[in-house]
Amino acid sequence: MSIDKMRNIGIMAHIDAGKTTTTERILFYTGKIHKIGEIDDGQATMDWMAQEQERGITICSAATTTYWKNYQINIIDTPGHVDFTAEVERSLRVLDGAVAVICAVDGVQPQTETVWKQADEFNVPRICFMNKMDRIGADFFGSMEDVHEKFGVDCLTLQIPIGQGPDFEGVIDLLNMKEIRWHQEDEGETFDITDISDTEKANAQEWRSKLVETVAGSDDELMEIYLEGGEISIEQLKNAIRKGTIARTFVPFVMGSARHNQGVQLLIDAIVDYLPAPTDVPFAKGIKIKKDQQEVIEVPCDATKMPLGLVFKIQYDREMGSLCYVRMYSGKINSGMQLYNINKKKRERVNRILRMHADKSEQIDNIQAGDIAVFIGLKFAQTGDTIGTEAFNVLLEQPKFPQPVISVALEPESMSEKDKMNETLEILSREDPTFTSHEDPETGQLIISGMGELHLDVLVTRMKDDFGVKCNVGAPQVTYRESVGSSAQASEKFEKILGGKENTAGITIQVEKREQGSGNSYEVTCHHANVPDEIMEALENGFKSALNSGIVYGYPCTDIGIKVTNIEYDELTSTTFAFEACASQVFDKACKAADPQILEPVMNVDISCPKEFVGPASSQLSQRGGNIIGQDSKASGEVIHAQAPMANMFGFTTNLRSVTQGRASFSMEFSHFQVKIGGLG
Repeated sequence: MSIDKMRNIGIMAHIDAGKTTTTERILFYTGKIHKIGEIDDGQATMDWMAQEQERGITICSAATTTYWKNYQINIIDTPGHVDFTAEVERSLRVLDGAVAVICAVDGVQPQTETVWKQADEFNVPRICFMNKMDRIGADFFGSMEDVHEKFGVDCLTLQIPIGQGPDFEGVIDLLNMKEIRWHQEDEGETFDITDISDTEKANAQEWRSKLVETVAGSDDELMEIYLEGGEISIEQLKNAIRKGTIARTFVPFVMGSARHNQGVQLLIDAIVDYLPAPTDVPFAKGIKIKKDQQEVIEVPCDATKMPLGLVFKIQYDREMGSLCYVRMYSGKINSGMQLYNINKKKRERVNRILRMHADKSEQIDNIQAGDIAVFIGLKFAQTGDTIGTEAFNVLLEQPKFPQPVISVALEPESMSEKDKMNETLEILSREDPTFTSHEDPETGQLIISGMGELHLDVLVTRMKDDFGVKCNVGAPQVTYRESVGSSAQASEKFEKILGGKENTAGITIQVEKREQGSGNSYEVTCHHANVPDEIMEALENGFKSALNSGIVYGYPCTDIGIKVTNIEYDELTSTTFAFEACASQVFDKACKAADPQILEPVMNVDISCPKEFVGPASSQLSQRGGNIIGQDSKASGEVIHAQAPMANMFGFTTNLRSVTQGRASFSMEFSHFQVKIGGLG
């Protein structure tokens, strides 16, 4: 398959907007599956994990490949729940285009905003599929205006509806100026294309003119024809729409009802017609490593160049072990070939290469630039690792993941379960970079941390059901952070005789408060040419370890800048052990003098409820220290936007349901860390 015939796309949206249903229909119409599974019945192909079928939500970004009109489409179905934001983030990093599924009734919902912003960050071109057009309250034009207002994008209407809600009969294709109506008897599998009826002609003509005007405005050649009153052909329009979509000048809109098979074939056409091939997007950037120098270079998407790929996801399989999902950016990799893991500086062999279809797979001989596949046999690879050859030492940019904000304590039911539990935790943290575990130094308890209550609940259930680990789980706790409120300088000398050998080190550092959300920084500002590399490495490791161990309470540190201003090194007595220990001590001393602070996670909270319950819902939030930022009116009710400390939000679901008679729902996602007033009591 030539690269220009490939499409790497993601399906993204708010929870319950219909992403997985849309993907199921795409697979059905492209002949990949022969029976449509329903999420409501727990039979969806893409939701293959037992828990996904039970809960009716997507947890893993399942990847699948399908074909349509001689085009290869690699689809990644991403989760809509905020607790699984990392899954969306890692997918967008390797995609070339995306389909945003918008609910025609609710318009832009909170998680739609999150994934849209993430797609903007990665410059992902997208098209919109307005789903649930047959639902009561569906409003195509209102929901499209919502997208325009919230995201400031120009919306390009490729179709207009014939009726909306229960009266939805079909669409008018504005490019070909034809009516398309789906047959009720076969649930929309077949459809009729007819001329536009007289009653719809004027409206269709008006929207067609808007379409031509918008498209011509983005293309100088077409603008000339348009201003001279010439006729622009459908082919010229399609080419210009493709160029404008890839350049993110506008976002094309199509519509339908995935649940009832309406509009899916036209959506697949739009995917191959308007979303980019791997060669249409800017080249990936990589860091070329030459001894001590680093140079940013572009990596052309070319199968004849040196091989380079990014491991963007790892999934554990009982029979096959680790499945490494790889997006190839350059060159070609054959099955059985020896590779070089550039991050880990280790050689690995790819035993087999698989083309995935959700949880099923077929073996292939090779994978080339632009494609996505699964590698079996990589032992050291982790999410974000670059694989290639030693001859082409280039690191691709790693995906960035948010920090965990909620923790629970885990205890094995018996000591014999402990090793099994630790092995399982290692597998799960390789799969999911937002899931971490550590031992509490004071209590000796094992603490696991994640992005939310649902996230941890899913992981613990997997440990018990999929891996057979017998363990007890404590109540959820907030994961705090520590920082400093000012600057301070400190010096420390380390002198110890171990095994009859003297170990010495001397360090002076300055610690300072950094901007909120900027993370930690480390630099050596003094002259250190005579200090060996292994000592400098030990020094850095000592500070990294100290940042993870906290200042007062043992929570990880954030937003702290460390500057090493003096190093006292003696080639006879200085050791790596001494410098690592000294770094930890001097960090502790400096931070304790720099007004140490405890930071708590603050969450963005969005509550959806009927108008009459806005007062009680807002009151519940205010009682928990929430700060209401704004409110939106939607066809389905009101949406309250607020921020609240994570520690106050446990058990909020129960309270909210009781004051709103069960008619309100809310979603929460991490916003930022702020100083906790009064510290930890």
